[in-house]
Amino acid sequence: MTQEEHFRRLESMYKAAPIQDIYNGTTLEVSEEEAIITLPISPSFFHAAQAVHGSVYFRLMDDAAYFAVASLVRDVFIVTTTFTTHLVRPVTGGSLKAVGKVRTKGKTIFTAEATVYNEKGKEVAFGTGQFTKTNQKLETLEGYKQ
Repeated sequence: MTQEEHFRRLESMYKAAPIQDIYNGTTLEVSEEEAIITLPISPSFFHAAQAVHGSVYFRLMDDAAYFAVASLVRDVFIVTTTFTTHLVRPVTGGSLKAVGKVRTKGKTIFTAEATVYNEKGKEVAFGTGQFTKTNQKLETLEGYKQ
C-alpha cells in the first residue's frame, strides 16, 4: 500500500467512526506528519454562555494530533495516553480548523501538537498529546480495511 492510500484509508476510518454522527460536517485531510480537521459550528456545541464547549476544542485537537501521528503508523491502531489543552478565546459561530503536527517520533511513543483556529485564522486553542501503539491491526477497523 502506498503512503497516499494509507492517508485516504485513515480519512475513511475517521468518517466511519460513530462519533461523527455528533460532529456533522467534519472533514479530515491527512498528509505526512500532519492532519487538518475542519468543523462548522453548531449551536448544539454551545455551553450555557452560548460559546463552543471546551470538549469540542479538545476533540478537534486530539483528532488532529492523533491523525498526524497515525500518518506514520501503518500497521496498528494508536491511542492517546495524555493530552494537555489550552483554551485561548471563545467561539460563537462560523467554523473551526485544527492543525495537528508530529513533534517527536519513537518506536512506540509519539508526541504531537495541535492548534485550533477560528474562521478568521485567529488561534482559539492549542495543545500537546502523547500517543502510543496498540496491538490492534488497522486492517481490522471499520473504514480502514478495504
